[in-house]
Amino acid sequence: MKSLWNDNEAKSFSDNPLELRVYTSRLLGRESGLVLHGGGNTSVKAKIKNFFGDIEELLYIKGSGWDLKTIQTSGFAPVKLEVLKRMAGLERLSDTDMVKLQRVAMTDPAAPNPSIEAILHAIIPFKYVDHTHANAVVTITNNEKGERLIREIYKDRVLIVPYVMSGFILAKKVYEMIRNINWHEVEGIILMNHGIFTFSDDAKTSYEQMIHLVSLAENYLQANGAFDSIAKAKAVEDLLTLAKIRKQVSLAKGSAMIAGLANTPEACGFANLTNVDSIATRGPLTPDHVVRTKQIPVVIKKDIKKEITGFCSAYKKYFQRNTDSPCSRTVAAGGRLLCLDPAPRWGVWPGHGIMAFGQSLREANIVFDIAFHTIRAIQWGEAIGGWKPLPERDIFDMEYWELQQAKLRKEDTIRTFQGKIALVTGAASGIGLACAKALHEHGAAVVGMDLNPAITRMFDQPDLVGLTCDISDDKIIKEAVEFTVRNFGGLDILINNAGIFTHSQSIEDMDAETWNRSMEINLSSHQRLLKICIPYLKQGVDPSVIFIASKNVSAPGPCASAYSVAKAGLTQLARVAALELAADGIRVNIIHPDAVFDTGIWTQEVLNERAKHYGLTVKEYKTKNLLKTEVTSKDVAALVCCMAGPAFAKTTGAQVPIDGGNERVI
Repeated sequence: MKSLWNDNEAKSFSDNPLELRVYTSRLLGRESGLVLHGGGNTSVKAKIKNFFGDIEELLYIKGSGWDLKTIQTSGFAPVKLEVLKRMAGLERLSDTDMVKLQRVAMTDPAAPNPSIEAILHAIIPFKYVDHTHANAVVTITNNEKGERLIREIYKDRVLIVPYVMSGFILAKKVYEMIRNINWHEVEGIILMNHGIFTFSDDAKTSYEQMIHLVSLAENYLQANGAFDSIAKAKAVEDLLTLAKIRKQVSLAKGSAMIAGLANTPEACGFANLTNVDSIATRGPLTPDHVVRTKQIPVVIKKDIKKEITGFCSAYKKYFQRNTDSPCSRTVAAGGRLLCLDPAPRWGVWPGHGIMAFGQSLREANIVFDIAFHTIRAIQWGEAIGGWKPLPERDIFDMEYWELQQAKLRKEDTIRTFQGKIALVTGAASGIGLACAKALHEHGAAVVGMDLNPAITRMFDQPDLVGLTCDISDDKIIKEAVEFTVRNFGGLDILINNAGIFTHSQSIEDMDAETWNRSMEINLSSHQRLLKICIPYLKQGVDPSVIFIASKNVSAPGPCASAYSVAKAGLTQLARVAALELAADGIRVNIIHPDAVFDTGIWTQEVLNERAKHYGLTVKEYKTKNLLKTEVTSKDVAALVCCMAGPAFAKTTGAQVPIDGGNERVI
């Protein structure tokens, strides 16, 4: 592992210990082999003049919920050092009281909660303290001979602390072990099955000591062939089965989940190991990962439903075994433990790769990151004598520890379409654009399709993706649907919106090209897209198809036969689809907008033409409905979200106008 310290960069922070602390924290955070997604913590001790002019010593410690990779000065909680030191001397202290005392000792009430390791940082008598969950170090400790190997690597240069759960009892354990220690002979602290601490009165020294000690562990692994033990294989793609797996996991969770599949040679190589059932299900790399990944992954082979159900049953038994005599730290005062949902958070799929499940793409990607580091560590561990993580009981206590669960509760903001996957056509403008944005704002991962290449720039978020797509090209349509399933795991919502409004022509004057083009874009392409999507929609979570038709279906006007007939055919297609797909739980509904003028269809030329046809001004034409109101794309998108959501959960085949009221329709 290489030091990322840069003297020129650090020079600008040299007069501010907290800013220098931010700098080295980010250096640690940039190395995923040290910390992942909020893991690890850092601190700096500083003497500060308070409001009364008195000098007091504070510990600035990483706040709960902050990530070392992106932390700012506001991410450090200032806590009175003397209070933390006195807390270490207490015989016992509950987690709830520890959090309260730490907050009371803060000098900034707006700062985040101090890390649960604040007391431990306080009792290490150095200005800068760094703590990581270095993969190489933890891998070596997750071994039958872990402590012996650590002594072999580091000799007497580190203090070795047997595994103790984080928080007060860990701080107390270290407090007792360091009473007679000669700090000048110790370069670091190794927490078995947990991580590593380094420290110094100099920020660079503490940081580079971390890099040095971790490098020694990496050198040991390399010398013993661990890095050469990573298996590789070629994956086979099976998108429909991927969607089936996602559906079963979502059912187990009780809500929609994004399902990611990593089919890299390394992921598939691990999944194909003959003993993967055994080594993958022994436990996590570090205990704090369990909050994201659960204790073990599901191994998926042939009978998907049976394997997911079996995983859930085993999880419930795991919960029951460990609540028969619960650790006091896993029970909130006066409360009882409730079993979390039993659905897996990652999976091993032989022949295909590694899977991750989350209520959002971000959540799934976090699980992916942890899983990738875990599968490497497992293989490294096997190469040096056998992978042996912590026993089940220790993992359970961490998973159900109220302070860990509190981290997840802070992230819980469930939106209507959280975990859902949507495909929207004609998404670069007007109704399609509004629908894609609204679905995404309500939590869905969205793929927008449009002929306009600008869509790739308009939708450039990981879970809001734009694809340039001619919906009259079957090959491109198929690729777009497969892209959606490949990237998010399935398909739940299909918005058939793409369309064109041909110029006004009477039937007598209608040319074949205009007629055929309208039929192709406004009708036939939607039939072909639906056909391609149906196998995936059958595996969707509360799947819903919405067709954007037109007022012209029930109240056509003259000189618009090419458009009106195509939309009438589209409506009939949707009605038949509602009949055919109901048995699979797929809802199919139709929206009939009228006079939605902020769309690509309504060019100024078309507006002038239609207004002239009715003998109206453009302004009069825009509000020629009973309510004298203008209908916008956002109004239609709101109705689409309503139809795709729980309000229409028991409705299929419905046709709903959104037109401000039209006498002919009524």
